[in-house]
Order: sequence, then structure tokens, then C-alpha cells
Amino acid sequence: MRLVVDLNRCQGYAQCAFLAPDVFAMHGEESLVYDPHPAGEQRDSLARAVAACPVQAITSEGLDGRGGAPVASAEGPSDAR
Repeated sequence: MRLVVDLNRCQGYAQCAFLAPDVFAMHGEESLVYDPHPAGEQRDSLARAVAACPVQAITSEGLDGRGGAPVASAEGPSDAR
């Protein structure tokens, strides 16, 4: 599992640190620090943290347990016609 946080997009709301404190932490009032390769037992709390990010700054690979494509905090526009 691999996490990526777009620190330019992150606004420091700290929802991720509240939901997955073993992975995310606030350093000071605005700076986020995180473990880019969290343990598998963090999967449920990470899924909640990714979904809760109000600015969709967190993406993950392997959160679904398959190690496939990245899972973003929100889905983008659909190309369905």
C-alpha cells in the first residue's frame, strides 16, 4: 500500500490525522506529515481518511488490497456517453 498527499492542495483541515492518527499527524498548525507506506492493518482507517479529505489531497495505491491503480479521495468526471 502506498499513500501520496498533494501537500500543495492540503489545507491542514486534519481530518486524516483524526481518522488515521497512526499514519497522519499535524506538525505545527498547518504542516502534515504522514507514512507513505502504512501497515495493512490501517486499511479501514485509511479508507475513511482518504474519503474524508475535504480538498481531495490524498491518493492511495493498494488500498483495496489488490495493489492496483490509485484510489483517489473522490472520483473525477465520467466519460460515459
